Amino acid sequence: MWYNATLQPSYMIDDGQQDFSFTGLNPDVIANGLAQVGVNPQSGLLALNSYENRVYQYLADDNQRYVAKFYRPARWSDAQILEEHAFCAELAAAEVPAVAPLVLAGQTLHTYQGYRFAVFPSVGGRAVEPGDLGQLERIGRQIGRLHAVAQQGQFQHRPTLSFQEFVTDSMTTLQATELLPRNLQPAFWAIIEPLVDYLRTVKWDSFTTQRLHGDCHLGNMLLRDEQLTFVDFDDARSGVAVQDLWMMLAGDDRYERTLQLQALVDGYEEFCEFDKNQTQLIEPLRSFRIIHYMAWLARRWNDEAFRRAFPWFAEQRYWEQQILTLKEQFAAVQEEPIDLEPNFNR
Repeated sequence: MWYNATLQPSYMIDDGQQDFSFTGLNPDVIANGLAQVGVNPQSGLLALNSYENRVYQYLADDNQRYVAKFYRPARWSDAQILEEHAFCAELAAAEVPAVAPLVLAGQTLHTYQGYRFAVFPSVGGRAVEPGDLGQLERIGRQIGRLHAVAQQGQFQHRPTLSFQEFVTDSMTTLQATELLPRNLQPAFWAIIEPLVDYLRTVKWDSFTTQRLHGDCHLGNMLLRDEQLTFVDFDDARSGVAVQDLWMMLAGDDRYERTLQLQALVDGYEEFCEFDKNQTQLIEPLRSFRIIHYMAWLARRWNDEAFRRAFPWFAEQRYWEQQILTLKEQFAAVQEEPIDLEPNFNR
């Protein structure tokens, strides 16, 4: 699909051999790092809901709230992080509501005792309700605005969403993990391997790619005073446009999902043309996410924060449910894709 071997040298492949830990990141290190760039928290550091990185909200001496994001060591190169920052700044300059890092001491990326971090303005808001067609059309409009800017340039350092990373590398991790119960292994491999074989047949290279948010779901959009704001571009990468749309769909009813996607596309096409052939990639991309998510948890299992947050990952019932999910997903990828009619009656 979108795999580009030239990206490999700069992309920090998580092969289990690198130190991805935060063992040395204590409150003194955080406070001293912020002080180094002229930031003086006047409140305690409130840890926000983030597992891949460490993210803290605080009240500064200017009586404004900010968020400090400490990047997981060895995951991204400096060039990749700076490209994420530049993309956010480009969107903000085009008046697309996206939270961009602050420029402090002349730069956005800072380092203290080996930890890289950035400071962002704190943006409040509430989560968007799933399934609301009017809201989905509005979200589609905002994603269309984002993509209109994204299509004006290309990433040079960020990775491209690929079968290699999301499936092949994930399968290697799952084959090595000891967390998959031995008694469930035959059933697990009997369903995931045919799914992977099917995903390999998808003609990924026939679709145009572009810059993306990369992890565009309702949890990464905030609604406040009727304004929708994009947050968390940590997984920004190149890929097909529908990657930033499909995670907005809710529920299992095909008719309802068709209505939802049509609402998204109606809003989207006010700013960008949508290739409706990409609807055939929705279920394969969902498969990518299911497989990659299992591997991500397995890779991070030595991080105590993951064990506390996802204790069920090591339980028999989780893997039993995953076998059922994979069976359903294998059936889903073989169904006809959603058909968006130009005059679909909503």
